[in-house]
Amino acid sequence: MNYYLEFEKILESVKDSDNIPKLLLHACCGPCSSYCLELLTNYFDITILYYNPNIYPDLEYNRRLNELKDLLTKLPHKNSINLVELDYIPNQYYKAVKGLEHLGEKSKRCYKCYELRMEESFKYASINNYDYCTTTLSISPYKISDWINEIGTYLEKEYGVKYLYSDFKKKNGYKRSIELSKLYNMYRQDYCGCIYSKVEHDKRNDNE
Repeated sequence: MNYYLEFEKILESVKDSDNIPKLLLHACCGPCSSYCLELLTNYFDITILYYNPNIYPDLEYNRRLNELKDLLTKLPHKNSINLVELDYIPNQYYKAVKGLEHLGEKSKRCYKCYELRMEESFKYASINNYDYCTTTLSISPYKISDWINEIGTYLEKEYGVKYLYSDFKKKNGYKRSIELSKLYNMYRQDYCGCIYSKVEHDKRNDNE
């Protein structure tokens, strides 16, 4: 399936609708959210769900959350954007990836991390009657968009909330997120978020 084509079809149908649909957007940080919000606010009333128990340490978690909050005070938006933070419980992440800790980036460990965060997002969207649910994760060139869309497709069936197919890095989306990060002077982290990606990043730096 061409996920980006499906995404464009949904946007086209939403544009012609009489009502503005409600979108729950799982977000990992401000920089990744920037372009996604710039685009999606033209079509949806958005609630950002900040659910990221994978992020290590708690200082990093809070720094990314605060950057996201700050972005919302600066970014122009056509429709409403709200922010909801779920409880930060790192053990939820460690339980999800147990036995996979030794695997590297773009491995099954990452798949389980996507799945954990996306499923919690779909649960929230279902309970609170959102029309669509998606995530900013696909904007990163370090994330596997096919996995993200595969997870979203089956969660749509399980929770009865429409999944907004996404590959936000397409059509220079990632490049635009870098431009917006510079424009709004945002902190851009240099590792994915979990303790394992931090260790991998530090090792690479030590070897350079």
